[in-house]
Amino acid sequence: MITASIVTFHTKISDLERVFACVLRSTIICKLYVIDNGSEDSIKEFVEQYPIVEYIRNINNGYGAGHNIAIKKAIENNAVYHVVLNPDIYWSGNVITELNNYLDKNDDVGQIMPKVFYPDGRLQYLCKLVPSPMDLIFKRFLPARWTENRLYKFQLRFTGYDKIMNVPYLSGCFMFFRVSALKEVGLFDERFFMYPEDIDITRRMHAKYKTIFYPFVSIVHAHAAASKTSKKMLKIHIVNMIKYFNKWGWIFDRQRRQFNRQLLKELNYN
Repeated sequence: MITASIVTFHTKISDLERVFACVLRSTIICKLYVIDNGSEDSIKEFVEQYPIVEYIRNINNGYGAGHNIAIKKAIENNAVYHVVLNPDIYWSGNVITELNNYLDKNDDVGQIMPKVFYPDGRLQYLCKLVPSPMDLIFKRFLPARWTENRLYKFQLRFTGYDKIMNVPYLSGCFMFFRVSALKEVGLFDERFFMYPEDIDITRRMHAKYKTIFYPFVSIVHAHAAASKTSKKMLKIHIVNMIKYFNKWGWIFDRQRRQFNRQLLKELNYN
């Protein structure tokens, strides 16, 4: 049994129509939970026309907290896999089926993500090393020419994104989880309102299971990068990154060094 969830907040109905069409084509998804952090009647009216959808009106406690509501329901209903979806993604083909089949054949994998493109066909570099403060905060305030080489390594651009990789930081726009693994490592850390929750949960999963980038199927992510255009969202981003580094360590993070060193060794990076 596969369940999925989408957290909405003033989300466009056109975006929901697009991602819903993809979910409905993936006939092996049995239930889709829509957690509406914006509590909008228009979204409620739209989603309730679909029998497989359960609408949940919610107080906005953040992205991860919203998905946790759905994951807890997935656990209660004995789901085998659960897929966390952004409302601004879409795909064609048998993405869900192929990822499901890979997990069925590889019990040591707790999480998997496909290749991700922008709508114009450009690749999104969403496979990353576990970040240091330099990778996530300082680069926003430094000229691009000063951070280009570091990003090339941090975002694993040197790999070509053409091979299966066991990556400790996968994007939150599409997270395909093994539910039994989530029960072991824990759900999203609700101290993070948004942004670093995907780093945190992937590294916790990576400590016990493989967290796989699977490049043979792909999705499209109409990424808005709100924190680059909105001062409010930038502030939220910075505050939550501070919480993240307070949890895991700013300078001294032994697990970060271990995970990154091991991955770069596997990828033959010199």
